[in-house]
Amino acid sequence: MVKRFEGKVALVTGGRSGIGRAIACRLQDEGATVITAQRGEDERFNGIAADFSDPTVPERVVTEVVERTGRLDVLVNNAGMMQEDLIEDTSLEAWQRNLAVNLTTPFLMIRAALPHLRQTRGSIVNTGSVEGLSANPRHAAYCATKAGLHGLTRAVAVDHGHEGIRCNAVAPGWIDTELNLEFGASQPDPAAFRRDIGRIHPIGRAGAPEEVAALVAFLAAEESGFITGQIYTVDGGRTAKLSLP
Repeated sequence: MVKRFEGKVALVTGGRSGIGRAIACRLQDEGATVITAQRGEDERFNGIAADFSDPTVPERVVTEVVERTGRLDVLVNNAGMMQEDLIEDTSLEAWQRNLAVNLTTPFLMIRAALPHLRQTRGSIVNTGSVEGLSANPRHAAYCATKAGLHGLTRAVAVDHGHEGIRCNAVAPGWIDTELNLEFGASQPDPAAFRRDIGRIHPIGRAGAPEEVAALVAFLAAEESGFITGQIYTVDGGRTAKLSLP
């Protein structure tokens, strides 16, 4: 594998499982020193325990990474949460928690990281969602925060491109993370559920975390140096497909 990140340092939030884990592994395989930040321990990547509902945490995390390594080249804002509820059933507290984790945390992470990324002419990649572009039922808070993250991505790219800092986002669709696989297995007919998931994708299947990670690595690498402010959908063609009556 090409070592595009040899000598570079990457910070991945929510990197202990799912898409974040695949991203951390891909960047490490390509030579990066990777540190993750999320709830609980992550021994493989010397992870930092972090509760991102606390607005003081992002600056502490970035400071610790730079103190450990002396630099920061890549920031991947991947940590997030999802809550299913109609708007009328969503409390203000729940709404604010979704906002804090999915949107305010990336804002604070970027704000804390900018002085260091300015020195390395670094790259930011945010994990958005197809639900920042469309909507599934009962996902009002999640959709709103992911759409906001897409907007933040563009704004950062516009404001900091002249400093050599790029900011892009990936918008995954249905990806076979541990959580989604467990959800499928819990259905009354798991095999039928898997077939139905395949049918809604022109490519005929769900995605793998490693496929998202491959795009993140490309966007973080110097070879994508003329790409910034973009939202890349990774959904097997699902949002390109019109539904039949």
